[in-house]
Amino acid sequence: MRRTVALIVTVALVATGCGAHVSEGDSGAAPAGYPVTVTNCGSSLTVSKPPSRVVTNDIGITELMFALGLGDRMAGYVVDKGQSGGVASSPWKADFAKVPKLAEKINREVVQGAGADLVFAGWNYGFSEATGFTPDSLAKLGISSYLLTEACRNGNGKQRGIMRPLDALYTDVRNLGKIFGISGRAERLIGEYRARVAAVTNAVPTGRPKPKVFLYDDGRDQPFTSGRNAGPDEIITKSGGANIFADLNDSWTTVSWEAVIQRAPDVILINDYGGEVGSVADKENFLRSRPGLRDIPAVKEGRFFALPYAALVEGPRNAAAVEEFGRYLANLPG
Repeated sequence: MRRTVALIVTVALVATGCGAHVSEGDSGAAPAGYPVTVTNCGSSLTVSKPPSRVVTNDIGITELMFALGLGDRMAGYVVDKGQSGGVASSPWKADFAKVPKLAEKINREVVQGAGADLVFAGWNYGFSEATGFTPDSLAKLGISSYLLTEACRNGNGKQRGIMRPLDALYTDVRNLGKIFGISGRAERLIGEYRARVAAVTNAVPTGRPKPKVFLYDDGRDQPFTSGRNAGPDEIITKSGGANIFADLNDSWTTVSWEAVIQRAPDVILINDYGGEVGSVADKENFLRSRPGLRDIPAVKEGRFFALPYAALVEGPRNAAAVEEFGRYLANLPG
């Protein structure tokens, strides 16, 4: 399937596949090096010139734009109130202050009102058939979409993830570099991330079992966690641990408490939403109080470690998350 957009004011729209083709008419020649085509979630996306009014959804996606120095290409961003703490602590806090926050929930009216020429979001990161906000619905409005690679559907129902999580990050950085004509900058960033992650992995002690790690996002009746296709899986593995749910061919997903107890994690990595959706202390207290969980090694030994939401979803904080969690695991008793 193919998605093509010309990014001009006057358009003639013809919907095609899961995207749209926009005719340039007599608008003149494309800039040097354009049009550019990238592969995104198995489909081709073609742009005739660098987008100039991008709308992003979610903090990690927005920070990817900022990390690449693309704040001036944005019409605005959307984050919900649960991510306010992440914005306040972001390494790109100054960029968040310069770019307009458009809403707490993305929809067609928000992106149309912003005059968006590209929406950068993902399945369960804004796009949803239930709400009717999808790449197809935007294509009918002449607005192109770029989907977060971590959230690409893999053909098994609505399960997400088509490659290893860090490869998904590098793919998106590289694609954005091509789309915006800054491939050199993108490749330098990828090289930096690879080097930082490799430094941690190469320093992991050998000759001892890898600590088994359970990523706890939230959920009381059933826990929400990470399968092998979400960011936490490689944050855990590159740090020297083993994700207890690495056998699940999905990204962020729901499991059972019985499965957590059976797999007996040595460490619990907590997703810290900054207090907006249950504080870290609240989550620890819940885990300590739930029957069965109190007896697993992580809870008995008090081995809890928290990382912010923005570091665990795909985004430019992933390398730092590997470094931080790697230091924690390296200091555990042998």
